[in-house]
Amino acid sequence: MTPAGPEAHAPEAGDPAPPFDLPASFDRRVSLHGLRGTPFVLYLYPKADTSGCTREACDFQEALPAFGGSGLAVVGLSRDPMPAIEAFATRFALAFPLASDADGAVVAAYGSWVEKSMYGRRYMGIDRSTFLVGADGRIVRAWRRVKVPGHAAEVLRAAASA
Repeated sequence: MTPAGPEAHAPEAGDPAPPFDLPASFDRRVSLHGLRGTPFVLYLYPKADTSGCTREACDFQEALPAFGGSGLAVVGLSRDPMPAIEAFATRFALAFPLASDADGAVVAAYGSWVEKSMYGRRYMGIDRSTFLVGADGRIVRAWRRVKVPGHAAEVLRAAASA
């Protein structure tokens, strides 16, 4: 169970990014502290190796040179365990870190643990969301209920104009 509920604040533009320090693909760790001084994109996705999440990851991977050219780091985040994340990152040759928030605390802190509904069944899950975070650790822009097609390009355009 993830600590979230109506009292959970969903951070918005201008808010400090909630802290995190998590294991990531290829024996890395990613943390807000470690990224301080570097603008970055943190995107939260529901589940590794599903069609939408694969497309989103591959779109960010394809745009990675442009993000890097803009001085931006990219980090993906899900509640998947590390073995699933490692397999996903390897299968699609994802060079940017994919972090595992197995207990869901970071997902909740970003306001992305939400009630969802499919075929009349209600359940809790990750709201596909993206956060553009400035070098100062503050959120520049937040996207909620992301639709994958064209999203990586939209984030890149927003970063260029920020």
